[in-house]
Amino acid sequence: MSNVDAAPTEVACVASPFAGVLHPREVPLGGPRAIRVRRTLPQRERSLIGAWCFADHYGPHDVRGGTGMDVPPHPHTGLQTVSWLFSGEVEHRDSAGVHAMVRPGELNLMTAGAGICHSEVSTGTTTVLHGVQLWVALPDGARDTGRDFAHYAPPRHTVGGATVQVFLGELEGERSPVHTFTPLLGAQLDLDPGAEVTLSIDDTFEHGVLLDRGEVEACGSVLAVADLAYQAPGHSALHLANRGDGPARLVLLGGAPFGEQLVMWWNFVGRSHDDIVAYREQWQNHDARFGAVDGYRGTVTRLPAPPLPHATLRPRPAPGV
Repeated sequence: MSNVDAAPTEVACVASPFAGVLHPREVPLGGPRAIRVRRTLPQRERSLIGAWCFADHYGPHDVRGGTGMDVPPHPHTGLQTVSWLFSGEVEHRDSAGVHAMVRPGELNLMTAGAGICHSEVSTGTTTVLHGVQLWVALPDGARDTGRDFAHYAPPRHTVGGATVQVFLGELEGERSPVHTFTPLLGAQLDLDPGAEVTLSIDDTFEHGVLLDRGEVEACGSVLAVADLAYQAPGHSALHLANRGDGPARLVLLGGAPFGEQLVMWWNFVGRSHDDIVAYREQWQNHDARFGAVDGYRGTVTRLPAPPLPHATLRPRPAPGV
């Protein structure tokens, strides 16, 4: 998924002392007939949870009128994209030659490394489109790795009144086989009406609870849809309570604090202003760094990069510096 803001702001991604709830902002995705998505990461208050650096929540959207997802080929550097659907189907094509379908309950993880481009289009059989799109920043030693793609359909298992699917990392004895470059956790939890569950978690991780539906209390706060509650390292348990009369669903993110400073602009993750300038120029010039997508049939063959701001892009200093 692309960040299609016409004038994206720079985001300097570092750990921060924020603890609380991040509320989403709505942004368009995919051109003049764009669907709206709710973006909770990055924000000025907190730009990272572990290496998770981007979180969009979208839907449920009725797309039977032809207003589904259609994101033309666009580039990425220095990250992995995590696609996770609750309903619908999205066709993925990328410059590594991968042609795959994103389906509910199945992880599609694309590694951009030094550079990749891809397209995403909801299929004609999709009536309701609903899911999350997440990005993971690669550490400096891996940010120029090769392009890659992984698919995994995690099993469902029960923890008290919750059904859990672990798509990255490990939780409550379930482990995903999918490789990540930093310690991470990604899982979907479905809570029965009135259910309360206490999860055993890695106390070295930061954690975020992204609510999809229902009325859930997490980290001491009752969340609204697309809110993201944050819990700092130092906790070995996470308590979740469904305060509503119906089922609830959430995505749990976690990871070891990411100690590197990043500059993230548009769809690029780098370490400096010069990195971003070079990536943008290479994309505009059809450089081999990003390759090409075969088989996309949209009216726009590739997304052009927006203009750079008239200022030097700088990483935000770490807390206390």
